[in-house]
Amino acid sequence: MNNLGMPVRGARERYLVRHGSRVDLGKIDAQEKALFGDGGKQEHEPHFERLRAELQELQKVLYAQNRHRVLVVLQAMDTGGKDGCIKNVFSRIDPQGIHVCSFKKPSEEELAHDFLWRIHSKVPANGQLVIFNRSHYEDIIAVRVKRIFAEDVWARRYRHVVEFERMLAEEGTTLVKIFLHISKDEQKRRLEARLANPGKHWKVNPDDLKDRALWGEFMQVYEDVISRSSSPLAPWYVVPANRKWYRDLCVARILVDTLKSLQMEFPPITWDPTTIKVED
Repeated sequence: MNNLGMPVRGARERYLVRHGSRVDLGKIDAQEKALFGDGGKQEHEPHFERLRAELQELQKVLYAQNRHRVLVVLQAMDTGGKDGCIKNVFSRIDPQGIHVCSFKKPSEEELAHDFLWRIHSKVPANGQLVIFNRSHYEDIIAVRVKRIFAEDVWARRYRHVVEFERMLAEEGTTLVKIFLHISKDEQKRRLEARLANPGKHWKVNPDDLKDRALWGEFMQVYEDVISRSSSPLAPWYVVPANRKWYRDLCVARILVDTLKSLQMEFPPITWDPTTIKVED
């Protein structure tokens, strides 16, 4: 805990994939809650509320200062919790300063351009926080696992993505890439829960079960992508996500610490408030 009694301090350090290292998802416990001590779901709420309040205040400064740009990339297997994480962690933020972009199967127009064309127009402007729900990484991961294009196509995209992110970072964008790591057993449980609830049937796509059958290949490609594209300018974090409450705590902590590191301030005023009188 930090001096405010808030847990999950050190989430950036613990879950960071260091540049040049090789991630092994099979050795990362998707069930862990190591940074929360002995607490559980019931105890986490007050701490999570404080993190969300802190994130809300930091975003206000980000928007007011209008200098920094923040891009959050969320990736996960199906049912990994991207939607829930976005809703829970960012729900207090002023809608003026935050945008969520979801990238699904490319349209005909998008396929007529280079694969980064549809991505580049969605990156944040000054003062904005943008969240990618899936991202340009789908154009490597899905394409490679499902053999949509030949190897010479997806292989060169690794270099394109790294260079694209370097350009964004050097032009002033802070990138935070998070892989929400769930186990195959947990995915099974979540899929079965959706099937048992008519109100969640809309979330189920029978074709997703084909992806589940390719779980091992997806894990291998995720390991490859994360290992090859995590850098000081565009780091990846692998967050254990079987426990939804712990997932949200860690993501909120990573974002709070990242925004604090920007050392943002409200823009200075050039007038004296004491000289202003509001007439009746």
